[in-house]
Amino acid sequence: MQATHPKPPKSLLRAVGRAVVEHDMIRDGDRILLGVSGGKDSLSLLSILAHLQTYAPVRFELAAATVDPEVPGFEPGRLADHMAALGVAWFLEAQPIMEEARTRMDGDSFCAYCARMKRGILYRLCREHGYGVLALAQHLDDLAESLLMSLFRGGQLRTMKAHYRIEAGDLRVIRPLVYARERQTAAYAEAARLPVVPDSCPACFDMPTERERIKRLLAAEEAENPRVFQSMLHAMQPLLREGPPP
Repeated sequence: MQATHPKPPKSLLRAVGRAVVEHDMIRDGDRILLGVSGGKDSLSLLSILAHLQTYAPVRFELAAATVDPEVPGFEPGRLADHMAALGVAWFLEAQPIMEEARTRMDGDSFCAYCARMKRGILYRLCREHGYGVLALAQHLDDLAESLLMSLFRGGQLRTMKAHYRIEAGDLRVIRPLVYARERQTAAYAEAARLPVVPDSCPACFDMPTERERIKRLLAAEEAENPRVFQSMLHAMQPLLREGPPP
């Protein structure tokens, strides 16, 4: 059964197509596992990659995986029908990450600990099921925020890579949305009525995060300078290239 929601807009398809080509993300015969959190970005990317499969000059397989951190109120099971409609294999992995963090976290924020644990689970799922490429849904807004956080807090010029091979050497990580804006995925998710799963993590709501503060700073700058994200993308291009994982 095929999904009936609207296909992704040309602007999003162009942004992803450009990133895929410029960073050699998808190669003939690739088996790609997409990390789907249930948010607007990963669900939009899932639709985009499923659509690209229908006409891309290279053949690739696509599956999705969701990590359930067992936070009260987070209900990823509602994604099952959507995955079936798309004809995409879906792996759901549950792990009590929040409970584990209470005893295992060492000088780290919960968000950083959770992200690291989820990434490890996704790597394991790739290996167990024979997927050589892990796709993640960070977009240009995420990259710009990471750059400023790295500059302000770490004194380094760093952001997320568009495409790299992990240290172990057996998996590649790709971020096809690096040229897309968050507002594009938000608009598409709403128009297509994608089954977005609300984030219910209490750690995310207890206090404003550093990333949220940077997001507000960039929004204020964009109000004065509409090209700020394009300028930052131009400056970040050397940082996006394959190298050691961020």
